[in-house]
Amino acid sequence: MRSLFFVSVAVGILSGTTISAKAQTSINIERLSKKFQPRFIENIEVRRDAVPVTATAAVVNQVTAVKPVTKPAAASSEFGTTIEACTPLQFKYAQLMDMEVESVSSFDLLNFIEEWWAVRYRYGGTTKRGVDCSSYTGQLINAVFNYTLPRTAREQYRVTQRVRRDDLAEGDLVFFNTRGGISHVGVYLGNNRFTHSSCHSGVTISSLNDPYYSKKYIGGGRINEAPAVTEATAIAE
Repeated sequence: MRSLFFVSVAVGILSGTTISAKAQTSINIERLSKKFQPRFIENIEVRRDAVPVTATAAVVNQVTAVKPVTKPAAASSEFGTTIEACTPLQFKYAQLMDMEVESVSSFDLLNFIEEWWAVRYRYGGTTKRGVDCSSYTGQLINAVFNYTLPRTAREQYRVTQRVRRDDLAEGDLVFFNTRGGISHVGVYLGNNRFTHSSCHSGVTISSLNDPYYSKKYIGGGRINEAPAVTEATAIAE
């Protein structure tokens, strides 16, 4: 009889503990559910029968939706080229030069830069295995503007007419003193950007506002006529 009494008491204690634990769990869940309410994006409906969007479709939709910032359609006619008709090359170099796509329209110039893009710098180099600054500018000016320039930066400076920085135009040369005298040259593109063969980056586009080039800048040069080559065998940076 005494054993039966202890068994009954034990069962009662265990039963009470179980009930208490369940009650406590319910209370905790209720408190958590009130404290941490899920947040949903407005105007988004989630349905069980919705068809999942694949990653490819999402990317295509995203690319399709992106449009470059440009002038309003009503004002775009004055540029002659609309944003809908731009080429990937126009868009790429418009971004590099921070210019409106419609204003980047010198396709011969763009194609030349693209063809030589990232060709490494090589002192005295004249090919796509390595090219120095004056060889690059000489070949660009010859191919795009049909002018023949001397081989060195110093001679290119001598045969061009001085141009103030504010008056620089596409195709003008820009000269720098990087190691004493006129030792570096590039071709001006617009919006303070110029293309050149850089010692560190190879053929690239840089800004005249860059602290380094701004400090080293000597001046601009405009080509009035095709000069005769005077230093065909000389080399420069």
